[in-house]
Amino acid sequence: MPFLNIYNISTISIYLKFMTVQVNYINKDKSSDLGVIALFADEKFQIKNINDFFSKNETSYFEKILKNKKNTKESVISFNINEKSTVILISIKKNLKGSGVENLGALFYDFIKKNSIKNLSINSESIKSKPGKDFIGRFMHGLKLKSYEFNIYKSKKTKNIITINLIGKQSSSSLKNKLKFKALEEGVNFTRDLVSEPGNILHPDEYAKRLLKLKKYGLKVTVYDEKKLKKLGLNALAGVGQGSIRGSYLVTIEWNGLKAKSKPLAFVGKGVCFDTGGISLKPARFMEEMTYDMAGSAVVAGLMKNFAIRKAKINAVGVVGLVENMPGGNAQRPGDIVKSYSGKTIEILNTDAEGRLVLADALTFTEKKFKPQFMIDLATLTGAIIVCLGEEYAGLFSNNDNISKKLFEAGEKVNEKVWRLPLHKNYDKLMDSKTADVQNINYAGGAGSITAAQFLQRFIINKTPWAHLDIAGMAFSKKAANLNPGGATGFGVRLLNRLTEDNYE
Repeated sequence: MPFLNIYNISTISIYLKFMTVQVNYINKDKSSDLGVIALFADEKFQIKNINDFFSKNETSYFEKILKNKKNTKESVISFNINEKSTVILISIKKNLKGSGVENLGALFYDFIKKNSIKNLSINSESIKSKPGKDFIGRFMHGLKLKSYEFNIYKSKKTKNIITINLIGKQSSSSLKNKLKFKALEEGVNFTRDLVSEPGNILHPDEYAKRLLKLKKYGLKVTVYDEKKLKKLGLNALAGVGQGSIRGSYLVTIEWNGLKAKSKPLAFVGKGVCFDTGGISLKPARFMEEMTYDMAGSAVVAGLMKNFAIRKAKINAVGVVGLVENMPGGNAQRPGDIVKSYSGKTIEILNTDAEGRLVLADALTFTEKKFKPQFMIDLATLTGAIIVCLGEEYAGLFSNNDNISKKLFEAGEKVNEKVWRLPLHKNYDKLMDSKTADVQNINYAGGAGSITAAQFLQRFIINKTPWAHLDIAGMAFSKKAANLNPGGATGFGVRLLNRLTEDNYE
């Protein structure tokens, strides 16, 4: 759920993760008595209509203070203007475009948090020239996304109250975008919540139950348990989880926003709730981070929740494979051969290359059952993609130039960037098995992310347009940046929502 909600005209309170936020609209002629007031200014901290907000004496003092701030490189500054009021100035740089407005909102949130400001007002009419449409809506959208915290397991639960008074009229575009921003915030933060949960809480059994709760938003949710998986022949997926005492599941989440029965857009996610590596056990150091190996599935869940809340005019389906990869007595062994849902056999050379096994069955199942316009899968699939792209870009692999171009453009607009890497038949020889149709790892060395994607491509049976996003470097971050407060980022929800809005609605 969002941390802040600025759009309801009446005062509201939201109790979320032990933080309460109150928001209300007020008349602008009371601005000088509001305690802490934030105003928007140009890059030199000048306000064109300053006399609308302050008395003549205050304005004179205000201008003296700004003379000492001329050369500051900061985007947010504050100072006391009288005994009652503190002014915060937010500088809007020239040529502020795209996600820059959201990033400015996030920067402002960092400022008020650092300075322990609990009660403030923001005047949305304090600058005549505002970059782009619905400036204040996008500004607050960034603020809310940055304000996310996951602290439900703290034993000391203290309530922190932040009150925001928003001064100014809501434009028609602001009202129109109200639900879209709310839906995105709920979708992103639902994804973050899922990724942040520890493995002992969000195991596959619990995860499937939480996804069933999405029905209340109008989504159709179907859970295929282990018995059904084996009956259908999804043996590659089921094999990953057979060493765990928890169940393995495939869950489909459908949104039908169009009356016409058009082909749906399909989003597929890897949901390995905890990855020990199985019999091919990972090193102990940093293994605790493998709670977020289900981030791809969480993005799909958050995206579908977003579609439902904002009543997206599309038909879409999310498909997630939920497993736990454990080294139990019944665990899959290196050297095992399994028959996938596609009918192709897979030799398991390394049980830590398990995500591609989950996706192989999920992709083929999605293609056969739903016959979608396209399929996009998301997975924390390889460490190699982090070596290649770090925490700046997700790896993009695709059999379709058109969908790749659209993904790249959407990523640039919302600052959830993707970079396309090659797929080529020459890589197939690195994944050919001597005893089965394909092996699950490239032991020749090199091209780890590419060969993983090349493996997945073999399970696209009917040449459906497909893209694979390797988000291993993007799903979780130990440092805060842009709209990410640190921890689970929710990367992918805004990207795929923008892709959908721009091209399919």
